[in-house]
Amino acid sequence: MTTAERGTSDMLPADVTNLLSAVVEALDIPLPSIEDTDERKYYRLLERRAMDVRISLWSLLRHPDHPDLHHDAAYIRTCTAEQPVTYTPFDSGRTGGEGR
Repeated sequence: MTTAERGTSDMLPADVTNLLSAVVEALDIPLPSIEDTDERKYYRLLERRAMDVRISLWSLLRHPDHPDLHHDAAYIRTCTAEQPVTYTPFDSGRTGGEGR
């Protein structure tokens, strides 16, 4: 954890940090290989995951009197797990993470 991340998590309530982490995990997917089919799969996956995040956040804003951030984070994580990366990530040939 970087100093900036540590500072943010110290300032935000745990349930907010949990929700924001779920959003980042859902949207942080590896770049696709240069194959057209992989690129299409990448954009479709990103679109689906962004829609799930939007639904969760829309619901939270629609019902501000009954926030359940842990439930919203769990919903996002469940949707993310149901939509895994099915394309070949880009590999630059360098050491480090794929597609990052």
